[in-house]
Amino acid sequence: MANEFHTKQLRGGYTTGACAAAGAKAAIMLMKGHKVEHLQIEALDGTMLDIPVKDVSLTAKGAVAEIVKHSGDDPDITDGVSVFTSVEQIEDGAGIHFFAGEGIGTVTKKGLSVPPGEPSINPGPRRLIIETIQKIAGADAAFNVIISIPGGRELAKKTLNPVLGIEGGLSIIGTTGVLRPMSEEGFKNSLVPQIDVALEAGYKTQVFVPGKIGQDAAASHGIPEGAVVQTSNFIGFMLESAADRGLDRVMLFGHIGKLAKVAAGTFYTHNRQGDGRMEAIAAYAAANGLPPEYVRKILTSTTTEAALPIIDDHGLQRVYDELAARASERAERYVFGQLKVGTVMVTLQGRVLGMDMNAKKMGEAFMWDIT
Repeated sequence: MANEFHTKQLRGGYTTGACAAAGAKAAIMLMKGHKVEHLQIEALDGTMLDIPVKDVSLTAKGAVAEIVKHSGDDPDITDGVSVFTSVEQIEDGAGIHFFAGEGIGTVTKKGLSVPPGEPSINPGPRRLIIETIQKIAGADAAFNVIISIPGGRELAKKTLNPVLGIEGGLSIIGTTGVLRPMSEEGFKNSLVPQIDVALEAGYKTQVFVPGKIGQDAAASHGIPEGAVVQTSNFIGFMLESAADRGLDRVMLFGHIGKLAKVAAGTFYTHNRQGDGRMEAIAAYAAANGLPPEYVRKILTSTTTEAALPIIDDHGLQRVYDELAARASERAERYVFGQLKVGTVMVTLQGRVLGMDMNAKKMGEAFMWDIT
């Protein structure tokens, strides 16, 4: 009997930008005398989105609508939140103007798709809202649009907005308005704006950290916050993005468990995709004279932290510097020499284990406090 395989079809949803566009349409329809509980908008890719309207009411200057965000099977922190869109008609003006209400951030740094001082409503959502309004109010429609997400300030702390210099809340994002379950590609691309913001701040040398351990350690040793870029597991992708943007140098700063993988030639460091960290550490320890029985102990260790005492007890701390140098060499090769790369490896507590000469020179340029 042939085996049958069934793949679960993930449910899509709609973005906060689509919520705001639908809210604007519902508000204007009420201003025209039509109250709706459900409506359709056309996403920027032509998809028709059916969106319920939780509430809509008149205000002193126009109307406000509440739309509940639906993310489908996408792991989105805004799933289920209410997006409020207030629309106010401009009597003696032109165009559609956007304002940040409660829980919506304001851009404070250069390098993003929206200039400093503007509400963090990305170009895609702005276009979607404008087109939606113009379809029901005409090409010469003149409105102020105020978007609010109560609780957005707290939710934003769980995003990259604080790193990107978006203050006061969430961003209204999305490219088309359609929310499909986030792909790996989508997540990777969400990390790249950090590079652009750091570049605009003048950092042609940037410090890439795979996680919070590296981020905290870099800060504790005097690396400026504005130069630090989070890569998650996508070290190779972020190195390529840095090279494409013309960076001069990148310092990899993180836990040995992540960066030993880079030394082994693994540039997507999720443990289910590439896990040669113990083999890399064991190989360099063996090359420096660690007896075979202790090499085997490293290979059977469940964590890199468990392997460190074995290396330290044998006075082989130089292994860490060599691993760092190898990680830098592999990283430079990965981007075909377009970047100079240095590497600093730390413990879970942020103690520096080793680094190469490239990292030392970069750190000195940052005037860090590592000797």
